[in-house]
Amino acid sequence: MRQLITLFILFLSIGLSSQTLIGKVYDETTTVKGLKITNETQKQVTATDQKGNFSIKANVSDTIVFESLFHDLKAVILTDIHFEDVAVFELKKIINQLNEVEVISESKQPVFEENEYNRSLNALIAEDIKRNPQKYVPEQAMYGVNFLAVIDLVAKLFKRKSEKYKAKRFEPITYEALDSLTSNSSFFNDKLITKDLKIPIKQKYLFFEFCEAKQLDAQLLLEKNKIYLLEKLVLQSQLFLILLEYGEKKTIKD
Repeated sequence: MRQLITLFILFLSIGLSSQTLIGKVYDETTTVKGLKITNETQKQVTATDQKGNFSIKANVSDTIVFESLFHDLKAVILTDIHFEDVAVFELKKIINQLNEVEVISESKQPVFEENEYNRSLNALIAEDIKRNPQKYVPEQAMYGVNFLAVIDLVAKLFKRKSEKYKAKRFEPITYEALDSLTSNSSFFNDKLITKDLKIPIKQKYLFFEFCEAKQLDAQLLLEKNKIYLLEKLVLQSQLFLILLEYGEKKTIKD
């Protein structure tokens, strides 16, 4: 009988010493729902509700840990003040930071100036006649200009100039090309789109249309440009998610 009384007093004392921590969790913008909360001291686990509220068994000096995929890990040692009222805890969001990308603008195509071109050509011919007069002398004469050689030189110079001023043809990446890439590539696949770029699978094709509108260079699809394509997709995914979030908020507000 004495042993039963002792056990009853022991359990009663444990129950009386145990308290309940009632709290609310925020980040910089709103309350945090579905957040995992662990009392490391007593091995108790709970989670915040839709409004960021929670309650958990705890005592002064217990260590409470807050865990989230989108926030920095936070550990708090409880004091008396945490039990006086609803305890408020603030978490810091994890900000996705991209490596610095150097954006180099395309060089402007030089403008063809006919007068300047003719002056340069005449000077070049005169200099070549001075250095190599034998090229301009016909085989049957020791004097006079070999006009056939001059015409040949002019043709070669004009061809060289024409190739220099030929504009590079630009082709953008199309919606179909991105769809084909993610269907056949072991790297640029749905896992990369949803897990690494954070694009919801149901918004994948809308993201492809967004990228097509951004006029990305089709040269990025080459195997040697794989890393540059990844950088472009990361950047475009960040812009796309911002627009997507804005659209959802606007729809809810309307």
